[in-house]
Amino acid sequence: MSIAHHRRKQPELVRQQLLEVAARLSLEQGAAGVTLDAVSQAAGVSKGGLLHHFPNKMALLNGLFDDLTEKLDRAIEEEMRNDPVAHGRFTRAYLSVVFALEEDADAQRWQVLTIALLSEPQLRERWRLWVADHADEFVGTDSSTGCLLARFAADGLWLADILKSHDVDQPMRQAMRAQLVALSLQ
Repeated sequence: MSIAHHRRKQPELVRQQLLEVAARLSLEQGAAGVTLDAVSQAAGVSKGGLLHHFPNKMALLNGLFDDLTEKLDRAIEEEMRNDPVAHGRFTRAYLSVVFALEEDADAQRWQVLTIALLSEPQLRERWRLWVADHADEFVGTDSSTGCLLARFAADGLWLADILKSHDVDQPMRQAMRAQLVALSLQ
């Protein structure tokens, strides 16, 4: 009997490992480097094991999207619980999470997902729906021009961080965030 028959199966750990490997390969080699063969080999998982979790590359990208947006939602909800001011609460929580993405444990996976959003119409549509759902949910508190501008600016910083197009030091980031928070209160 092989070692595999004695090993305890941990499907959720395997799934997470596959997502992490796919993210790493995408950053190192670009989206073209994320093949099912490459992911299964780099993760040390049989191709059948990978196909059990993700039957194709799009399913793998969708899994990454689901995982990260669930974490994003939890982080935003936590930030919102700590904010006593209703007007702009979602926007300030969004700002907090986006400004923390650079140091987030999932920063690399966010980079991969953001790049995939630009090239994959299905993922772009899913992100558009995520944004629209949250805009609808918080229309009563976060639909002001100031809130919208603050979220747009945060998205711009997010993209600049991924592209490494601007070198924004911490004091500047803090000043930018403070101004965006002020916008969310207007």
